[in-house]
Amino acid sequence: MPALLLASAFAIAGGVSSGESMAADAVPAEVDRLMQQYDGSGPGAALLVLQDGQPVLRRGYGLADLEQGTAVGPQTNFRLASVSKQFTAAAILLLAEDDRLHLDDPVRKWLPSLPVAGEAITLRHLLTHTSGLIDYEDVMPDVFDRQLRDADVLEILEAQDRTYFAPGSAYRYSNSGYALLALTVERASGHEYPAFLRERIFQPLGMENTLAYVRGGPEISHRAYGYTAVDGVWTRTDQSPTSAVLGDGGIYSSIDDLAKWDAVLYDDRLLADESRRMAFAAATTTDDPDVDYGFGWRITGDSLWHSGETIGFRNVIVRYPQQRLTVVLLSNRNDPEPYSTALEIAARFKR
Repeated sequence: MPALLLASAFAIAGGVSSGESMAADAVPAEVDRLMQQYDGSGPGAALLVLQDGQPVLRRGYGLADLEQGTAVGPQTNFRLASVSKQFTAAAILLLAEDDRLHLDDPVRKWLPSLPVAGEAITLRHLLTHTSGLIDYEDVMPDVFDRQLRDADVLEILEAQDRTYFAPGSAYRYSNSGYALLALTVERASGHEYPAFLRERIFQPLGMENTLAYVRGGPEISHRAYGYTAVDGVWTRTDQSPTSAVLGDGGIYSSIDDLAKWDAVLYDDRLLADESRRMAFAAATTTDDPDVDYGFGWRITGDSLWHSGETIGFRNVIVRYPQQRLTVVLLSNRNDPEPYSTALEIAARFKR
């Protein structure tokens, strides 16, 4: 592992650095108050605050597995849901750097079974949610004898010879697009999507417990199970019919591994400078006037962020690159929404 990554991993393993400021020393009690809703005997959350590459807060709250009474810790792996999209985007950018594909390739170059209505859609449109693709969740069969996979998304879209709008003319958040990007990674690389992520991203970065989860494949270590409050009782709701679609939300990771991911977003150890510039640049406005979208990242002011929501999990990562400040909040419950809490926590560490 590169020296900088080893240093980052050592800092994470060792907890808060001795160089922490006095202001930061005074913050944890206030953060614990904000995180109190996750603490106790219910499903919980893991919280990481990184400042200048060091973990100034690295804590678990509540339980990862209610049935076994397993507490959340820094190594607990949560289903990231749409936070996964930044890894799908990174995979596409790596293949573009390899000259295996180009961002302005028509999607039908790689997935020729898509209907003619999608002939003007490019990979760039998929990355930025400007493709106009039909949402597969809206047209999937009411009864399906197994979980959907990315290939099933393609099959569903093959029957939809229409788009919501002309590609590139508008924005509409699209899980369909990121499922097709995962399939494109497979076609362009010759490797299955989980293997490509493992070999090109997770293993080189030392993200040893991060994976795109497939039933029957490697098991998830330190796994958090998802829960939903039903009539005041926490009920396990860990998987849905769409939980096996990988490109739009199927990655499991922990705050410790995401600290390693955050570290390489500052330099060219994984992605070239131009690739990171494109990923973090505002490519389109969104349906929120305060938010733009890049490649797998939302952009608000000086922050880069993305949330992720799926049955039993709600997560967010918020980065302030100019301040080298990052907050990661991962939870295995359907409520509350974590973005506002992450912003409140970040405000207490901003300089």
